[in-house]
Amino acid sequence: MGPTIKLSSGHEMPQVGFGLWKVDNATAADTVYNAIKTGYRLFDGACDYGNEKECGEGVARAIKDGLVKREDLFITSKLWPVFEDGDKVEPAIRRSLSDWGLEYFDLYLIHFPGALKYVDPAVRYPPGWHYDGKSQIVKSSTPLHVTWASMESLVEKGLTKSIGVSNFQAQLLYDLLRYAKIPPASLQIEHHPYLVQKELLRLAKEEGIAVTAYSSFGPASFLEFGFKHAQALVPLMKDDLITSLAAKYGKQPSQILLRWATQRGLAVIPKTVRPEVMAQNLDCTGFDLEQADIDSITNKDAGIRFNQPSNYFTTEKMWIFG
Repeated sequence: MGPTIKLSSGHEMPQVGFGLWKVDNATAADTVYNAIKTGYRLFDGACDYGNEKECGEGVARAIKDGLVKREDLFITSKLWPVFEDGDKVEPAIRRSLSDWGLEYFDLYLIHFPGALKYVDPAVRYPPGWHYDGKSQIVKSSTPLHVTWASMESLVEKGLTKSIGVSNFQAQLLYDLLRYAKIPPASLQIEHHPYLVQKELLRLAKEEGIAVTAYSSFGPASFLEFGFKHAQALVPLMKDDLITSLAAKYGKQPSQILLRWATQRGLAVIPKTVRPEVMAQNLDCTGFDLEQADIDSITNKDAGIRFNQPSNYFTTEKMWIFG
């Protein structure tokens, strides 16, 4: 196994994992199986991705074939906002566990802050953002401390080993830390050279919260959604600085981007279906960048965020990052 990060919960998390967002259902089982065969041990999933059952099939096949044991893997899932009411948290994780075919997760995250009105899985699953499945955003009155208390109970019941949050900003983290009996072990955020979030990283370091970066390749993940600001930017894989550093170190641009994050202590969860790229991405901790080169990449920060609800649909009710 490659390098790991020690979580505040006491558990070790692989620093380089495999992200499961947008992994097609038809190929998810094979993709997960091949990733395990390549050497990946951390898999980052979520109810909202709609592929947990198929990903679980890939894990089951790998275990059956003797590639790994369950305890060799680190599997993450996430709680969607419509399940953030206190009494809906446990049923939500149990549904995800059932889909994965697992008895426990290694890490369970609140996917986004801000509880939304409950949508019964019998009506629609994954439920998405909209209460009516079309355009209606309906908020729940449940405050974060209620959701977090239910998250803590999941640890006590052995349904997950660690708990954390995703897409949280500073003030909400400070609020959570004031009353948490079990502090968040992990924070997952959008993080790439166009969106560095330096202050948030400093907060996490000071509070002992491990940070996982998603969308490490910046706009590349969002072009298919037609985001104008993603289309207007130079793809990071073709950026002059990144490609020049790739040539300097004899690596791929993707490896430079991932090493920029991992060398600064973050975990990463890149995704690909190509076996050769799987291996390249996994091999992003075996070399070091010079500090001046790390600083040059960091200085590209432009505060440009891609993954926010208002980029996917029109709303004035979901300014999570305001």
